[in-house]
This record gives sequence, C-alpha cells and structure tokens, in this order.
Amino acid sequence: MNKKVTHFGFKDVPKDQKSKLVGEVFHSVASQYDVMNDVMSFGVHRLWKRFAISQSAVKAGNTVLDVAAGSGDLSALFSNRVGPTGRVVVTDINESMLRIGRDRLINDGCSNNLNFSLADAQTLPFKSNFFDCISISFGLRNVTDKSLALSSMYRCLKPGGRLLILEFSTPALPLLAKAYDQYSFNVIPKIGELITGDKASYQYLVESIRKHPPQNELKQLMVGSGFDHARYHNLTGGVVALHIGYKY
Repeated sequence: MNKKVTHFGFKDVPKDQKSKLVGEVFHSVASQYDVMNDVMSFGVHRLWKRFAISQSAVKAGNTVLDVAAGSGDLSALFSNRVGPTGRVVVTDINESMLRIGRDRLINDGCSNNLNFSLADAQTLPFKSNFFDCISISFGLRNVTDKSLALSSMYRCLKPGGRLLILEFSTPALPLLAKAYDQYSFNVIPKIGELITGDKASYQYLVESIRKHPPQNELKQLMVGSGFDHARYHNLTGGVVALHIGYKY
C-alpha cells in the first residue's frame, strides 16, 4: 500500500484524512454508544472489560492512562481500583465521546481521582515513564498509525508497567468465524440503523475489525515498539483478544 494511503474500513483513503473520517463516525454514534455496545455484544463486552482489569495488576495508589476511553467503562473500573490515592487519566481523540464519558463518570460519582484530556494516541501529551498501566479498549483499530501509537504508549509507561489492548480480533475456529461474519455484515449495520439512524458508521465498524491485525501480527507490532513478554488471551473464541505487553 502507498505509504500516504491507509484504510478506512475497506476503502483506501489518504492518511491525513482518516482521523477526520473516524471522528465523524464517533460524533454520529456517541449518544447511543453504550446502548449499541450492549445490544451488539449481548452485554458480553462488560465481561471482556472486567477480565482486562483483572489482568492489569493495578492497585491502590497507581497512576493509569485510559486511551480512547470512550464512554469510560474501563476508567470507572480503574477508578475503583486505584482509590483516593491513585489517579486515572481519561483520554479520547473525539470530543463528543470524551464529553459523554466525562458526564457519565461524574454522574456515577467516580470523578474524584480522574483527569480528562483530549488526546491523540499517536502523540500522547504526557511525561515519559509516568504511568503504572496504560489501556486502550476497542480503540487501536481506529488509529491511523498503530506502531506510532504503541511507541507513544511505551514512552509514557514506567519501567515495570504494562499495556493492555482489548480489541476485536480473529476468531480461532472456522465455524465461529463464518457465523461471526454473517452476524457482523448482515445484522450489526441494521441494528445500527435501527438504534442510531446511522447504518454507515456501523458498516465501517464491521469493516475496521476485519482490517485490524490478527493476534500474532499485533503481538509482533508490540514487540517492534519495545514491549517485552507480549502475549494475548483469546476471549469468546478469539472474537476479542486481550494483548498485554510490559516495559522493563
């Protein structure tokens, strides 16, 4: 692929346009984002996120960065873990999503140890060697340059810290992959149209998952960005994977 071109779903677009196009998708769906997550995953996304937290080793007093935090599911769980002596920095590149996440977290009463920042995963505006843990949940596939984002997150991690990447991935079993494709392409865009009035954004979501690197390829990208002992856990048969990498 031309170095100046990247994918937006199944379309090739100029690299400098992808962020704007992804932004339009999330501006459009922000108000119904949580509802759609519950409907599309039958609520299972909550279990995936709790598993990610269980693998984080985050404890009271830690400092956590939640990248592409969306409506703040992981941020809320981290907030409970780090307690009043810790800090969670909640970021998103999309202003609509960050605002909805901030309002939700404040309404849920877990804002005392949170900070909010409009930030691009590729150029995180934070000090080096600062965070005990960094997470990005269902956001990496939307980033224009994944290696640049991984390097940015690596820089911000403390030595001994870990990165968690929770993302849609490649089903391990052929029959599951076939059923997943049928559901993804034939059902999800229709649900998106019914609930949000925006079929195109959920068509992009389905396509973006297929363009995301499979498990071992993403693991190698992490290693190439400096992460040690990179590994992954398949969840729901590989429909989702949790990748973990360490900075030593």
